[in-house]
Order: sequence, then C-alpha cells, then structure tokens
Amino acid sequence: MPSLSNADICVLAGLVFGAWFAHGYIQKRRENPNNLPLPPGPKSYPIIGSFFSAPTYKAWLEYDKWFKIYGDMVYFKVFGQGFLILGSHERIYDIFERRSSNYSDRPRLVMLNEMMGWDYVFAFQRYGTWWRRHRRQFHDHFHPNVVNKYHPIQIGSARVFVRNLLESPEKFRYHIRYALADSILKATYGMDVEENESYVAHAETTLAGLAEAGHPGSFLVDMFPIMKVIPDWFPGAEWKRKANVWSYINSIVSNSLWNSVKERMEAGTAKPCIATAMLEDLLDDDSAESKEEETVRRGACANGFLGGADTTVSLVTSFFMAMALYPDVQKKAQAELDQVLGGRLPEFSDRPSLPYVNALLKESERWQPVFPLAIAHMSSNADEYDGYYIPKGTYVIGNAWSILHDPEFYKDPLVFNPDRFLKDGEIDPSVRDPNVASFGFGRRICPGRFFADASLYSTVTHVLTVFDIKPNLDENGKEIEIKPDMTDGLLSYPEAFQCRIVPRSKEGEQLIRNSGLV
Repeated sequence: MPSLSNADICVLAGLVFGAWFAHGYIQKRRENPNNLPLPPGPKSYPIIGSFFSAPTYKAWLEYDKWFKIYGDMVYFKVFGQGFLILGSHERIYDIFERRSSNYSDRPRLVMLNEMMGWDYVFAFQRYGTWWRRHRRQFHDHFHPNVVNKYHPIQIGSARVFVRNLLESPEKFRYHIRYALADSILKATYGMDVEENESYVAHAETTLAGLAEAGHPGSFLVDMFPIMKVIPDWFPGAEWKRKANVWSYINSIVSNSLWNSVKERMEAGTAKPCIATAMLEDLLDDDSAESKEEETVRRGACANGFLGGADTTVSLVTSFFMAMALYPDVQKKAQAELDQVLGGRLPEFSDRPSLPYVNALLKESERWQPVFPLAIAHMSSNADEYDGYYIPKGTYVIGNAWSILHDPEFYKDPLVFNPDRFLKDGEIDPSVRDPNVASFGFGRRICPGRFFADASLYSTVTHVLTVFDIKPNLDENGKEIEIKPDMTDGLLSYPEAFQCRIVPRSKEGEQLIRNSGLV
C-alpha cells in the first residue's frame, strides 16, 4: 500500500470535510427549501449554542422575560439540540392542536426513561402505538363520563382529612398528601393508605426525582447519551448513582401494588377497583401477547396513582397558602358555602350551586401552576410556521406560567382573585379557562385532569366549610408574613410555610367529629 505524504493527508481531509459540509448543506436545503430563518432567540456560539444563556433555575420566569424581547416564540440551541419555547395560547394552539400530528412526540429522555425507569409512565413515552395503548387503558377509567363513580371515595377521604386537620393542624402538608393518596389508592388498587404508607413514601421519593430530572437537559446525559457508559464509581458520577436509586424505587412503585391486587384476587379478598377491572378480562395464558398487555395495564394503574396522588397535592397546598394570604376571598367562599349547605358538609351535588367556589378552584389552577413549564414535545419532522423554519427533532415547550399570567387576559395576574372568572354571579365563559394550559397541551394533555378536579373540589369545600386558615403568629402576636414562592423543577410546589388552621365554630367542630361516621 503506497504511503501518503502530509500534503496528501491534508487534501484527503479537506475532501472528507468538504463532502460532510456539502451533505449537511444539501440536507438543510432539502428540509428548508425556502431558506426560512429560525425563530428569534438569544445569541448563539459555535458548538455550545446558547449554553450560557439557557436558564437553569425557574426557567419559566426567564423565558417570560425573553418573550418580551424576542416575541412569543423563542428558539435557541444547546450543544446542537434545538429548543422552541412558546409563550402564548395562540402559538400553542397552532402548534400542539392544529399541527398535532407533527408535535405530539416526546424527546429521548435518557435520564428519566432509560436510567430512572420512568418509561412505564405514558406521559414520557414516545408518540406511537405503545403510548396509545397505555393512554387508552388509562382513559377508559378516568374520562369525564366515569369519574363520578369515584366521588364517594373522594368525599370519604376529604372527611377523614378534616378530622386529621382538627387533631394536628400543624401537619397539614402531611395530611394533604395522605388524603389525596388515600383516594387514588382506593380507586386504583382498592387499598387504604394506612396499609401502604411505605408505598406512598416510595412514590414521594420517585416524584422528587421526576421534579429534578423532568426537563430535557437537566442532566448532561440527556445531551450526551454516551455518558451512560460511565461507571458508577467514576469521580463526578453522582448523577448515575442517584439514577440507580430512583430506578430501584420506581420498580417498586410500578409493580408492587399491582402484584398485591393479583394475590388478593387469587385469595378472593380483593376489593373492586380499577386494577381488578383490568385484571378480570386479562388472558392468563402466559403468551407474549398477554404479558405485553399486562405490562400496559400495570403501567396505566401506576400512572393513575402517581398523577392523582401528587399533582393535586401541589394545588391543594397552594390553596392553603392563598387562603392565608387572602382572607377576604376565604370569607366570600365560606359565605356561599354556608348559604348553600345550611350547616352540613358538602356533596358533589352542591357544585352547580357554588359559582364563587368554582371560580376559586379555577384561580387555584391558574395562580401557581403545578407544571409551569409543560413537558417537552418534539417535532417529528421539519416544519415551516409563520415564516420560520422549525428543524426536525426540536424540543417544543409550552410556557404554561406565561399563559396563565398574561395580563392581557388576567388583570393583576400575581393576585389571587376568583372574581376574574365571574360575571353577574355566574362563571363567565368568555374568560380563558386555566385548563388551556394547566394540564398540558394537544394530544398529550393529562387525561387524569377530571379526577384531579374532583379531588380539588371535595378537599377545598370541606376545608372551607369547617375551618379558617390564617397566617401563624410570632412571639409578639403579630402575623408572620407568607411569601407565595414555589419550588423549581418539572413539578412545582409551594415553598415551606406555616399557617393556623382553626375550626370556624363549635358547630363546625362537631361536623368534623361526626364526619368520620359518614
């Protein structure tokens, strides 16, 4: 074989580079034949893109500032990966609804799905048949025409909740999580929270991991999947050791209660629930098809528990914070409840007669959204939109916080004000419903939102009927200021705060004590 001179090597390298550049140029022109520009965004540098500009803490607030500079559609790259952030309902509707066939996929979530074991949760699955099968199973048990069958469970959990608040009001955060976990455990697995406290604790741990790793790029392995091969013991690989712990706990959350229901069904002790309904018509022939279908149904049940036990926790906790900060709103809602209920505890049949309370529930969803940045979608193919080019594989994220705090639609958006949803004492249909952003977008909107809404209604109405929520007092008897701050992460919760929760009257206290008999 003839040897190559340095000059020959340089020429050969130039040809290879030229061929690579030409291929990339041709590919780009093929995908972007009109040579349209990318949407505007922050300054980009070679290789790293906008790495130094991309926000790392409460990104929704920084993106909201960007919208005022670049418009309601901002594009940037980080290490070659494109991000498109949408900041208005109009953009989100165009992209996620009208062009849903191209924008319903999810990114490859390396840390979350491949390392932490969240691939059983259909919210993070890639768009396709596998996702549709999971969502269909879930939807069959949580669509708006069937969730009313869970109302007795939700009422019962709310009444246990107010009794627990009476006994130890300082533990209100614990009681919130306990009550909401109880209702979804009973609905999904036919079990009480008392016998599954360790399961709830595992779920809290894995959800904390979700909050930390849920946004693409939260960990570098999302950008550089080759990092998966780094051994656990390698210096700086703490992220991988954390992933291993989360993966182990996730396997418990996704499998343990499903297996318990199977054992109880065999013993004849299982209570009717979603899991038993799914298992009853599942063929047990040990075939690959049956095993695959069981995987789908098991995942759908775990999805139900995780969504119902956690999303609403943030909403209810924010409600407690809002009532302590806005006593006039609290008094107005209580007056409506007193008029309608006449000295009894609420039922779901009362809801049509409680317009102000319904407005308060909408404001609870809007004021401090659980998902201030919705889970990222991904463009399946290159697209042209409104004079811009959107490359294939772009991560597209709707900024729910910006939509729900748009002063054009919600005057004084940082203020908790249920009256914004009312006109002449009734819900005003012309006011934008927070549901357009609070539960995701397009085909990936959360199908558990109807159960969550019912849980929120039941919990809030019971609390307001029998309790006053007030700020804590310092040693001098002055109210301690509560700041409405929220945590960072995919799931956002109110930062730690304390409040006083006291019975409104002796009659209210008696209602609470009698509630355990209902």
